[in-house]
Amino acid sequence: MGNFYVNYTIRTEDQSRVVQALAGRNAFVTAPLWGALVVYDEAADSQEQETVMELGRLLSSQLDAPVLAVLNHDDDILWYGLFEKGECTDEYDSSPGYFDPEGEPQPPSGGDVDKLCAAFGSLNHDEIEKILKKSSEDDDGYLFALDRHEDLVKELNLPVCAVGFGYAYISQGDLPPGLEESDLART
Repeated sequence: MGNFYVNYTIRTEDQSRVVQALAGRNAFVTAPLWGALVVYDEAADSQEQETVMELGRLLSSQLDAPVLAVLNHDDDILWYGLFEKGECTDEYDSSPGYFDPEGEPQPPSGGDVDKLCAAFGSLNHDEIEKILKKSSEDDDGYLFALDRHEDLVKELNLPVCAVGFGYAYISQGDLPPGLEESDLART
């Protein structure tokens, strides 16, 4: 069984403002790491697409900061939505058609490298392009969505605690390496 998680990486260091934006929700918010925070939200962990998108729009609007919502489904699919000023400005799916029982494997779709790099201040355009375009069918492709997510986070210079963790894991006491309970605010 693979990983199932959803989280949000926000380009801000204002943890208290993020906590305020999450008022009334069950969530964990990391302390600032490399100019960003990671949010693990209970409702979004359901992997309901509209729930994930709704929170991405809300956070990017209220915080006026780029938000990268990431969903990993059983380590078979890595989906992300980039949210800016309350709008989804970019979407990516590593395995479109995955849920179509009659469908053939398809190469990844979406993923605007220019928007992603601009939103998070990365200069690693070529490396990110390779990460997003590799198909699991390629000889050097990604077997697990977790590995693709890890490479993407590294090239965007984002906190590695976003990789492999969602609300359910954290609420059960499973913390990312290097992250202490005291580093988390709970809403």
